[in-house]
Amino acid sequence: MKEKSRGTFNGSIGFVLAAAGSAVGLGNIWRFPFLAARDGGGLFLVIYIVLALTFGFTLLTTEICIGRKTKQSPLTAYKKLHEKWGWIGIFACVVPFMIMPYYCAIGGWVIKYFVTFLTGGGKEAAADGYFGNFITGTTEPAVYMTLFLAACALIIFVGVEKGIEKTSKIMMPILFVLVVIIAVFSLTIRHTHPDGQVVTGLQGLKIYLIPRLDGIGVKEFFHVLMDALGQLFYSLSIAMGILIAYGSYMPDDTDIVKSVNQIEIFDTLVAFLAGVMIIPAVYVFMGAEGMSSGPSLMFVSLPKIFAEMGALGDIVGTVFFALVLFAAITSGMSIMEAVVSSFMDEFKLDRTRATVIEGVLALVIGLVVCFGYNFMYFEFKLPNGSVGQVLDIMDYVSNYIMMPIVAIATCILIGWVLKVDVVIGEATKNGEKFSRKGLYVVMIRFIAPLLLGILLLMSLGLL
Repeated sequence: MKEKSRGTFNGSIGFVLAAAGSAVGLGNIWRFPFLAARDGGGLFLVIYIVLALTFGFTLLTTEICIGRKTKQSPLTAYKKLHEKWGWIGIFACVVPFMIMPYYCAIGGWVIKYFVTFLTGGGKEAAADGYFGNFITGTTEPAVYMTLFLAACALIIFVGVEKGIEKTSKIMMPILFVLVVIIAVFSLTIRHTHPDGQVVTGLQGLKIYLIPRLDGIGVKEFFHVLMDALGQLFYSLSIAMGILIAYGSYMPDDTDIVKSVNQIEIFDTLVAFLAGVMIIPAVYVFMGAEGMSSGPSLMFVSLPKIFAEMGALGDIVGTVFFALVLFAAITSGMSIMEAVVSSFMDEFKLDRTRATVIEGVLALVIGLVVCFGYNFMYFEFKLPNGSVGQVLDIMDYVSNYIMMPIVAIATCILIGWVLKVDVVIGEATKNGEKFSRKGLYVVMIRFIAPLLLGILLLMSLGLL
């Protein structure tokens, strides 16, 4: 299939915004602030930034270079690099295929809450049991999931330049502005508790920024390190096939290293600002112990905080869920594109048919995810000790097992089998400077696979 029929980004700005949009997703908003609050505030931030400049740089560069060099999707790119290592591509395609249905289910939850706050229903959303009653319903979750999937499918159907790139150029600047607005607002909050104590957002900011080193020994530091690594690994969309797909659409004259630097900065900045948005607000109304992770933060804790703001709560809640919806859509469309591009390259389908096929499959599995909270509900104990149902199992298998395996195998393939010049040569083929070459070699061959191996063992409950 000719490159022109696959599509291409019009320029480096479109590519960077699309890749950053993929990276800036729900994980930045509901997991990063929780980990930062729990893991020593500024200590977690420093470790995260160091990892972004080393580990993140290495794997981002690798996957983008694989995509541009092969001009192939994740399913076929690895096979083109080395026939015997094509199995990595299968894993790299299965990951987004598994993630897309349950990401659409969560995206549907975001639409539900956006509509609720937009129509002045913030008080109802803050009521105990509201979220549980919603997701255990049979009709509403399925309808909202379908709406979110349709929005992503429409963008992918239009194509790379007119769909993905154009959407990213519109949504990402708006998302960033909304994040800044809510972050600034969060710092201005003041609340008087029943005992007369006045708590401000700036006090919450101190909890977020100032490193808390008391009780931090070698073991505790290692746990913070692995938390930061896990967060970075998942938030940057590494080992999901997305960056390979996007890299395959990158023009040959684009400076890859420069683009990677910009993606790192944008993702880290939004993740940091997500903490500024959420931690001070939660601290003001609920104290340091009020932070929670995952859906309970976004769909239970924050609506209660918005309700405490009075009439202003519906406005703040509407703006907040608007930015969350933008973040979810830019990530959702990238996940879908990784699968659609794989279908196009492997089975020689045109974009329309590939999008329809993936859309139908995601819809069917997405309905199973939705129904997993009502008449298909069951509980299953996972190897990491947690108990989950359909969504949790799919998330665990894709994020905590398959993604580390793809990343480790990629490090071995590039670092030891094909050698690092495959990537370095692609990144510098127009005479660009590869400023962190020594760091890249050490990371891809030794440090990254070691850290990923530890992360995988922890996910399997073996460490």
